[in-house]
Amino acid sequence: MDRAQGLRDIITLFDLNRHPFYVEWRNGSLPVERLASYAAGFDGFVAAVADGWEAAGRPDYAADERSHHELWRGFRAAVNAPGEVDSPQTRTLTLVAGSLFQSAPEAIGALFAFEAQQPATSRSKLDGLKEHYDVGQAGQEYFRVHADDWTEARHLEDLMRELPEPEFQRARSACALLAAALWSGLDGVYYS
Repeated sequence: MDRAQGLRDIITLFDLNRHPFYVEWRNGSLPVERLASYAAGFDGFVAAVADGWEAAGRPDYAADERSHHELWRGFRAAVNAPGEVDSPQTRTLTLVAGSLFQSAPEAIGALFAFEAQQPATSRSKLDGLKEHYDVGQAGQEYFRVHADDWTEARHLEDLMRELPEPEFQRARSACALLAAALWSGLDGVYYS
């Protein structure tokens, strides 16, 4: 089996676009207060993505992700996100990501769990924002930049192919861990 497909099979178990939080967001039935909690709660994770790209040996992608974190802050401001939302699940997501983003194999797998979903989730969230929420361009920009952009996922597939088998197994485990943590992070915002 193709390595990337094997990881996609794991990710399918945690398809974020099927989570009720994203379903309601897309449909416009999610209260804006929940968007604000999400924006604040996931901020630490969004900031950490740059560290993952550094560990994967791509400082150019890391620099892009740092600028994307600034776009995330535009989303936070547009939904009037509080300074901190400290749910156990979003705190765990940030800690898991921080741990996995320390070495190349784990960073590659964990980033793939996120980047392989981000184009589709960003498209869904952007469409939901445009149709149902008054957040302006600044509130939409993070999602506009990531909607339908598969570049990072493809690059991670290339990096996976180069990993020796024991390192690929570490990447595979990291993918599963981060995919589950992302889903749980949404649970923490949705069910709080």
